[in-house]
Amino acid sequence: MTDPAHADANALLPLTPTVFHILLALADGEKHGYAIMQEVEAHTQGAMRLGPGTLYGSIQRMVKDGLLTKAPERVDPAQGEERRRYYRLTGFGQRVMVAEAHRLEQLVDMAHQKHVLPGLGTAGGTA
Repeated sequence: MTDPAHADANALLPLTPTVFHILLALADGEKHGYAIMQEVEAHTQGAMRLGPGTLYGSIQRMVKDGLLTKAPERVDPAQGEERRRYYRLTGFGQRVMVAEAHRLEQLVDMAHQKHVLPGLGTAGGTA
């Protein structure tokens, strides 16, 4: 990939649900892998459960693509002396996450306009 600082965030869209959920889990700060798995499961009410293979395979690709960076490994006080590797969003990862959220928002707006979803009508507030 080119330099992520100058890359077009839209070039990676659409994201897979797994990648988007990992980005969202890291939106409020760095986390270790198990915490990411727990947050995704909690935020989806158990509809999405990331196994270790899926999670760490996705994280490896996301690091390679410049979406995430590894934070220094450290001891997790909740786990005693166990060392955990933490991950955080890069600036590019943040831009990609926002671009995907906007893309999805546009799809939801279209669903409202087409009366697929009840409620809001159009994005401008008119039905």
